[in-house]
Amino acid sequence: MTLALNIADLDGKLGQELAVSPWVDVTQDRIDQFAKATGDFQWIHVDLERARQSPFGTTIAHGFLTLSMLPMITESTFTLSDRTMGINYGLNKVRFTSPVPAGSRIRGRFTLAKLEKIEGGVQTTWNVVIERDGGDKPVMIAETISRHYR
Repeated sequence: MTLALNIADLDGKLGQELAVSPWVDVTQDRIDQFAKATGDFQWIHVDLERARQSPFGTTIAHGFLTLSMLPMITESTFTLSDRTMGINYGLNKVRFTSPVPAGSRIRGRFTLAKLEKIEGGVQTTWNVVIERDGGDKPVMIAETISRHYR
């Protein structure tokens, strides 16, 4: 279920984890489609036979695939219902801290790091931790910035 927030709900929430996303499947088909879209056909992502000989024992998702899933994961987690438009403004940091084997499930944990007023709305900075179901450490840690206009 998507959490509906208002921009005013964010006041006083700095440093708090506000939402956890549903699990999302990272299938080999999704990995292959990303490879086709980006032209990144490195064997560790798309060659199952060769990947079986790797330390991972199977293919793994591109780090940038995990990153590119962030808007979808965010939208499935929470919305700011009193905005008329939102845009991705950028990233301060991104680290791919553990592999995502094909067939894994991932989800995001969202902690509000910063809330700033801007002309016509607010700018939010979120610390996002992407974790893998059954994993012992996060697969991605990112600091994302978005702008929300009223």
